[in-house]
Amino acid sequence: MTELYQDTETYCETPIRNGLHRYAEDVEIMVFAYAVDNDPVTVLDLTAGDKIPKEILRMQDAPDVVKVMQNSQFDRTVLRHAMDIIIPVEQIHDTMIQALAHGLPGGLDKLCDILRIPFDEAKDKAGKQLINLFCKPRPKNMKLRRATRHSHAVEWQQFLDYAGMDITSMRAIKKKMPMWNYQGFEHELWQLDQRINDRGFKVDTELAQAAIRAIEIAQKKLAKRTSDLTHDDVQKATQRDRMLKHICDYYGVVLPDLKKSTLERRVNDTDLPWAVRELLAIRLEASMTGTSKYQKLIDAVSSDGRLRGTLQFDGASRTRRWAGRVFQPQNLMRPTHKQAEIDIGIKALKMDGVDLIESNVMGIVGSCIRGVIIPSENKKLIVSDLSNIEGRLGAWLADEYWKLQAFADYDAGEGADLYRVAYAKAFGIDVSQVDGGKDKGPNRQIGKVMELMLQYEGGVGAFLTGSLTYNIDLDELAEIAWPEIPESIKQEAMGFYDWTVQHRRSTFGLTKKVFCTCDALKRLWRLAHPQISSLWKDLANAARSAILNPGKEYPCRHVTFIRKGAWLRMLLPSGACLCYPAPRVEGNEITYMGMNQYSKRWQRIKTYGGKFLENACQSVARDVMADRMPNIEAEGYNILLTVHDELITEAPDQEEWNEKELSRLLSTAPSWAPGLPLAAGGFEAQRYRKD
Repeated sequence: MTELYQDTETYCETPIRNGLHRYAEDVEIMVFAYAVDNDPVTVLDLTAGDKIPKEILRMQDAPDVVKVMQNSQFDRTVLRHAMDIIIPVEQIHDTMIQALAHGLPGGLDKLCDILRIPFDEAKDKAGKQLINLFCKPRPKNMKLRRATRHSHAVEWQQFLDYAGMDITSMRAIKKKMPMWNYQGFEHELWQLDQRINDRGFKVDTELAQAAIRAIEIAQKKLAKRTSDLTHDDVQKATQRDRMLKHICDYYGVVLPDLKKSTLERRVNDTDLPWAVRELLAIRLEASMTGTSKYQKLIDAVSSDGRLRGTLQFDGASRTRRWAGRVFQPQNLMRPTHKQAEIDIGIKALKMDGVDLIESNVMGIVGSCIRGVIIPSENKKLIVSDLSNIEGRLGAWLADEYWKLQAFADYDAGEGADLYRVAYAKAFGIDVSQVDGGKDKGPNRQIGKVMELMLQYEGGVGAFLTGSLTYNIDLDELAEIAWPEIPESIKQEAMGFYDWTVQHRRSTFGLTKKVFCTCDALKRLWRLAHPQISSLWKDLANAARSAILNPGKEYPCRHVTFIRKGAWLRMLLPSGACLCYPAPRVEGNEITYMGMNQYSKRWQRIKTYGGKFLENACQSVARDVMADRMPNIEAEGYNILLTVHDELITEAPDQEEWNEKELSRLLSTAPSWAPGLPLAAGGFEAQRYRKD
């Protein structure tokens, strides 16, 4: 089959940070580069009057021609807007997606470095400077607002050469990368993803604009109160260094930082002066992250009122889950208000009167952010979420049969919820004794904490992370749990604390009682989950054996490890695989090359059994949802977004389309997952919300 490699270079006054689809509405294509199969590269300067050959135009929708592009969503979108060229997604091969699907970064320059593409075939690193010069307006303080082939003739020729080099690099990396996760069903799923991104979702721009107005007024009031409290020493609560210095100089209170976790921990500390506590409360309110998303929405929404391009297929490099783009729907703040209050807040915002009903304006505005997602006319939103999918998958992958049965019993209405079951199993009591048979209570909360933090070989440090994530008071947890812990487990935990101190290991700043309680709960959970606990070691051993014995398969319950060439692969039940490039066994450690999520650098990363299980659970959870998505679309539920394990769909506002049917479709186990108990639940609404 013929392969057409192609790429575009564009100019637009609208910043690309506003999102591809908003950008594309005003775009101009300056350069079009292409090559057919292994033919020489052709670079067309459209600004000089070059025309795309008719044969190349014919190929754009020819089913016998594969269109190869790097980040094809960009090129096919700008070609459609600027030149009315429509490329069917099923005819596209995207080298960026090919890379992401196998644990590699998506950037062409990084791929050339990693795959060691020869210099004459590598993406020219000076290209970024040329992009900045020709593809966007020049700074406002410059007399020349746009650089062109006339104003910068030498650089323009370099720019054309750079465009041609992209095609050469693209051809080279395509041949070097594997295809395991970018063929068959996965390629079809990517096509569905592209249709979802093109569809987008309707935005309540009236609400977004009202929220922005409310934020501006609230910020001014908070700034005024900050200035008054600090005698004009600090002008705004967002001035971190000034705020820290003022609190230290005037009140003798030394704070390590003004992170959210620090603020939430100290804002109710009665030992602090009232003025300091109020300053911390103001800082907490002023820095709420959810409020900044409203302006992003306004900037990014297309002219028809829909926001598009908010999902990145295989964006989570290790697990292949979707990642958020532009609006970042996967990263919305947790509401600080109840839904009834949010509903009233939305009405008040639209009337410019939210400050009349709510003192914490920033909090209610942040809590309303999900409400900007609304259905089209005569449609409704139908949302469903896979229930505790990682907990179910952990039990299924490990063959922890008692837990699988507990999930099945609960789904059938015949058993207790798993947080109560987890507590009962860990403490060796009947589930009816947990909190006296009540649905909610402190013991159930302890069971919840253990379930959320310990499945992936976590210990005391995992409790600390979880306490910040889920707003858990570890001191309070210790007061409740410590008296119930068996004496033998207490002794083991205290012995481990003494060893930790003796060897100068971190106690995470916790008191001895809190540290020992967390460690004891870890021990109880592991004793109650022998199959999951043993799976951690089994996964690490299988991976280690596979690395040291290339070409040989090492099964480990529901997954299999094999090393092929420079890749360690974890074969998943779905038929997909997780990829670990350049694996090594270094002493007792297993390492591979990957993208550091904090530094964003390609570097060697350590892994272990619990991390392998976490990767597998999250990736198989993604595969469960992915397996269901084509069927859900076929039943008339138009998917708008995936947010972790949740599907947000739009369907006719009629009874036959409903939450129960969507949840049934979503929770039907794939054929490759026999015995996996699934459940889902959600809601129908005229606005998105956190269920």
